[in-house]
Amino acid sequence: MVKFVVGLDLGQASDYTALSILERLPGKEYTYHVRHLERTRGEPYPQIVDKVSSMMHSPALDGNAALVVDQTGVGAPVVDMFQKAGLKPIGIFIHGGDKTSNEGSTWRVPKRSLVGVLQVLLQTDRLKVASRLPLGPVLSQEMLNFKCKIDPVTSHDSYSAWREADHDDLVLSVAMAAWYGERSRPKPIPRFTQPAQISVGGGPRYVGNCDYPN
Repeated sequence: MVKFVVGLDLGQASDYTALSILERLPGKEYTYHVRHLERTRGEPYPQIVDKVSSMMHSPALDGNAALVVDQTGVGAPVVDMFQKAGLKPIGIFIHGGDKTSNEGSTWRVPKRSLVGVLQVLLQTDRLKVASRLPLGPVLSQEMLNFKCKIDPVTSHDSYSAWREADHDDLVLSVAMAAWYGERSRPKPIPRFTQPAQISVGGGPRYVGNCDYPN
């Protein structure tokens, strides 16, 4: 298995494109360290492909990293561009259902699965975000903006800030990378009713609380 996972959320023309690099450290369960965060706005897709391709071929990542790309919106043609550049990206279509499936290197993943991975990693202190990263506090705030509510009639969960907030690109790039890093685990990801703590250069803060009806 690879040591690093690169998550790439592709924005449309006026949106941010966000990239994160997670280092996966072995142990009884994997621990993830966010080693790099960046976001750009209005960058042409060919330029993004060239930049990420160079990064994937750097000494630290070459042959030791997986590239995970959001294929939900504009991502499909860009995934093709990465393939033509000689990379093997993992495409992720994010949907609102319950089932995860794949065809080749393309996965269909429920939003709740991506969010659940972050909740579990944070609550078990297995996701570390270095305070020295300039965008570390921004990632922390994006996580805090996420709110999950349970419909008392349908029991379905909704995500008020997922792809609806002003900016949630960093948290999505990290969630995709973390999900791919964890996807080979045999046991399912549990759902938590208590908020997870984030510690980024300060005291504990909370993320991902689901309010279940009494």
